[in-house]
Amino acid sequence: MRCPFCSEAETQVKDSRPAEDGTSIRRRRACATCGQRFTTVERVQLRELIVVKADGRRALFDREKLSRSIRIALRKRPVSEEQIEQMVSGIVRRLEASGESEISTTRVGELAMESLHAIDAVGYVRFASVYRDFRETKDFSEILTSIDDKRKQTTK
Repeated sequence: MRCPFCSEAETQVKDSRPAEDGTSIRRRRACATCGQRFTTVERVQLRELIVVKADGRRALFDREKLSRSIRIALRKRPVSEEQIEQMVSGIVRRLEASGESEISTTRVGELAMESLHAIDAVGYVRFASVYRDFRETKDFSEILTSIDDKRKQTTK
């Protein structure tokens, strides 16, 4: 692992432990040259996932992009970092478990919305407004009505 401070290739692992969600390992490392310490996170990757975009272009799935989008939707909401990490890990596991190596951006977005809906309605609406490209206030009204309808169905 290359040192992020001095770019030295030789670093030593000082401590390893499973992350809180149990899907990754956190390693504390020290650089042999500059002495700086830093943390890395390793995750199991079952297969390379390719995302097929709406225009047909293909790109490697980027977990960090998904995580960033969800964090933006949940900014200033009462959702912990641990909940966000569990949500992202759950989405990635579901994508990997599908058995498909190519997945559409639509599938990724729908899984993210489903997960957000279960955790925070405001975050869900924020994500949906970007994902579904809301252009008018009626778009917000429609999604809020659908949330209210789902709540009414589950409380019956």
